[in-house]
Amino acid sequence: MPRALITGITGQDGLYLSELLLAKGYEVYGLIRGQNNPKYGLVRELLPDVKLLTGDLTDFSSLIRALEVARPDEVYNLGAISFVAYSWENALVTSDVTGKGVLNMIEAVRLYAGDDLSKVRFYQASSSEMFGKVQEVPQRENTLLWPRSPYGVAKVFGHYMTINYRESYGMHASSGILFNHESPRRGPEFVTRKVSQAVARISLGLQDDITLGNLDAKRDWGFAGDYVDAMWRMLQQDEADDYVVATGETHSIRELLDISFKHVGIDDWEPLVKQDPRFMRPAEVDLLIGDPSKAQEKLGWKRQVDFPTLVTMMVDNDLEEQRALNGR
Repeated sequence: MPRALITGITGQDGLYLSELLLAKGYEVYGLIRGQNNPKYGLVRELLPDVKLLTGDLTDFSSLIRALEVARPDEVYNLGAISFVAYSWENALVTSDVTGKGVLNMIEAVRLYAGDDLSKVRFYQASSSEMFGKVQEVPQRENTLLWPRSPYGVAKVFGHYMTINYRESYGMHASSGILFNHESPRRGPEFVTRKVSQAVARISLGLQDDITLGNLDAKRDWGFAGDYVDAMWRMLQQDEADDYVVATGETHSIRELLDISFKHVGIDDWEPLVKQDPRFMRPAEVDLLIGDPSKAQEKLGWKRQVDFPTLVTMMVDNDLEEQRALNGR
């Protein structure tokens, strides 16, 4: 039975990846920060077969202990402070967790593996936010990185550190440069879930309107459940490498609003949507759209869920959740 250790297991990617690995017969261990983590109960409920270990990406000794308990064949480093807007408010913590945390984890893996570095394969969750001020459209694995947020800068550090360990030590260390990926498990602070949740509440008469930032911002949005399959495929390759995981399509916040509101029978949403400069980024990224050709050709990966299906899936989930919470 193969064994895997996942950091960031409480996030949407960690949950979907755990389900995928369990279905493939893995013994799965998840690293969770602190015994009072508010998502501990959620993981226990959804994934009773996952063994949870306490640890922190900023605490090197806890990572060594987790590796010694889990004895993994594969390590998936998904842990990060992943909300871009927060990274301007606390750049130092973001850098420690999202950037230096990668170094802590991959160095712990190297020391744990000892003389046989081939016994553990490492996956790093890189991000399309690394492209920031994009230098070519679409973005590929060799596109120059130009991050536009402390989060993006921290992700670049982790990305290059992964490449450095692969080249310096011969570790099987791969990075997935994942473009925006969403799901019903996305946190409500992210715009897609903020919209789906608000649309559900507005349609049920529980909320009057929604306040957003730049409605013309565009992203390459996919389904998180599809993207974790790409992660697993990377670690099954004979050679480690970096891969862009994306849909190759771009959609605006306006399109997100169109599909969401139309799904609940509201055609004219403009009176229900307000804009506030507080939700604008200090430095907006340009057109993020990925070229997934390499992942498709070398990994045999392709997305299963298109954008309209993803959006309606999220709205339906939030309708059901809000009805249950409010007795509607």
